[in-house]
Amino acid sequence: MNDSRQPPELIGQSPAFLDALAHASAAASLDRPLLICGERGAGKELIAARIHFLSPRWDGPLIKVNCAALSDELLDSELFGHEAGAFTGATRRHAGRFERAEGGTLFLDEIASASLRIQEKLLRVIEYGEYERVGGSETLIADVRIIAAANADLPAIAREDKFRADLLDRLAFDVIAAPPLRERREDIPLLAAHFASGIAREMATHFSGFTPKALATFLAHDWPGNVRELKNAAERSVYRWITGGDSGPVDRIVIDPFGPAESSTPPKSRPDMKSPDPAGFDLRRELDAIEKKWTQNALAAHGGSQRRAAAHLRLTYDQMRGLVRKHDLAAQTQTPKTAKG
Repeated sequence: MNDSRQPPELIGQSPAFLDALAHASAAASLDRPLLICGERGAGKELIAARIHFLSPRWDGPLIKVNCAALSDELLDSELFGHEAGAFTGATRRHAGRFERAEGGTLFLDEIASASLRIQEKLLRVIEYGEYERVGGSETLIADVRIIAAANADLPAIAREDKFRADLLDRLAFDVIAAPPLRERREDIPLLAAHFASGIAREMATHFSGFTPKALATFLAHDWPGNVRELKNAAERSVYRWITGGDSGPVDRIVIDPFGPAESSTPPKSRPDMKSPDPAGFDLRRELDAIEKKWTQNALAAHGGSQRRAAAHLRLTYDQMRGLVRKHDLAAQTQTPKTAKG
């Protein structure tokens, strides 16, 4: 059970990311199963936690299980519990995740890995709210909301009869897509700075930012591991920079820990990135575009109030006014008479 009573902090201002958050927030209030789809490391578990803490079940337990991490027999016992003597080594009754999630939410990660037998038992819980412990005959009633996650194409797997189509139909009351990092490039500098600041605090030192060269490396990478990979790369780079005796803004990004310290392979040509070749990549223009978009999004989210938008972006009011002038956004702001901030 998570002791926190607040939704987890999800960082980003890109349209794809904000759309996913809005979708998750809207789905939170209705007590139905949900399916979150996305690549590994894209933040599916964080989105599930946000849904739980914004739902009427927010003060109940949030229980998580990774279906891919357990064998079929262990997953059966972990989900539904078992009675003493149900199998060799079962010396006492074991409360399963459904029991422990009573009144709250059960998050089933990597649901595509569950066997057809487990899928059938899950379907019964969703359909009738009933289950039995392994080795038991007592029917238990489950008051649990199920949120499942997958990084596989479940409809395609269902067409191959490797995933129950009826279970997929029940789980997919609504489907929330966790966007991959390559579709929210505007968030990369913000996320990298957030992770870098965290490890700097852990090392009892100060994070002075990334150089333009370092940011160009971050922006040029494809991030197949998504936010999880970015977190590791940002933290690793700060760690090596500091322990290597360097100071000031971090200039070397180490994406591949098995590669050279100067890490960063030459950027590949990508359709969503204008001239990523260092000889033609206009980093200042890219960063200005990101800055403008963050400013626009913050103003839109706060009704044009420069003061509230500044607080949202952790800027001073004067800094926000400077950004509004710089990017000619005055038409998107409230007039002094109507502004509440």
